[in-house]
Amino acid sequence: MRICILDGYTTNPGDVSWAPIEALGDVMVYEFTKPEEIIDRAKDAEILITNKTVLTAHTILNLPKLQYIGTLSTGFNVIDCQAAYTRGIPVCNVPTYCTSAVAQFTFAMLFHITNHIAQHNQSVHQGDWVNSRHFCYWNSDLIDVAGSTLGIIGFGNIGRAVAQIAQALQMNVLVSSRSKKEMPQGCRQVSREELLRESDAITIHCPLTPDTERMINKETLALVKPSAILINTARGQIIDEQALADALNGNQLCAAALDVLSVEPPKADNPLLTAKNCVITPHIAWASKDARNRLIQIAAENIKSFLQGNIQNNVAK
Repeated sequence: MRICILDGYTTNPGDVSWAPIEALGDVMVYEFTKPEEIIDRAKDAEILITNKTVLTAHTILNLPKLQYIGTLSTGFNVIDCQAAYTRGIPVCNVPTYCTSAVAQFTFAMLFHITNHIAQHNQSVHQGDWVNSRHFCYWNSDLIDVAGSTLGIIGFGNIGRAVAQIAQALQMNVLVSSRSKKEMPQGCRQVSREELLRESDAITIHCPLTPDTERMINKETLALVKPSAILINTARGQIIDEQALADALNGNQLCAAALDVLSVEPPKADNPLLTAKNCVITPHIAWASKDARNRLIQIAAENIKSFLQGNIQNNVAK
């Protein structure tokens, strides 16, 4: 079985192993593939693996040997699943590999803002503590999260993991979900509007859909407390970036911490790159070494199940 991985570098820049997938066929790994290179590189592949390389209907229809599409991600919006379904090709994603990693990263971002560890570390290394008259000092307010309210938008695996950590930190938890769900004890499901109004910190863990695209915009940001913190580790397109930049620069929001932007890598004129109190990381919440090992292992298990006639995690419906 010929297996083609179109953009392997972000998953494995050389510090983890492709062995679980290599055990299943003849594997060709490309670090990065331009759109115009896909058909030529994948023309002999029965199994095609992508992370962020876009697979359009045209591409899928012009790969006659193709039998299976796998993702090295949970998201699958880069694939024309309808075109794959029309051809009877399953599209199998990896839904749970980074749950703990993203939940951990969410709170790393929250604590970055509430405790200012990097800022104080820099201050110490600049000599401020050496020159201080007092045994301690702080140059920004330190904020307790205990007793505050965390609003979680989206309540899948990651949202639930975030809620569990928040409760351990004695935070009140509000949840906005597209469907009515059984809530863990101590969590309360509310409307999106109520969540935005009542939360001291808001964290986004929902998929990108027509309903959630630019969900955070000028109108919804007007509902949020000026003291609130916004965290996004989901998809950049969920936020109207100009509206968020305006809210930060106008002191309508305390801070934002973003691991995703609408275009990645961002363009130099993205307004959030120069916005006040905006922390940005380069889409790495998912990328711990442990999570990437799990990602490859589950992607391999998806392929193995397909080869055995028992397709799992198929999103082409």
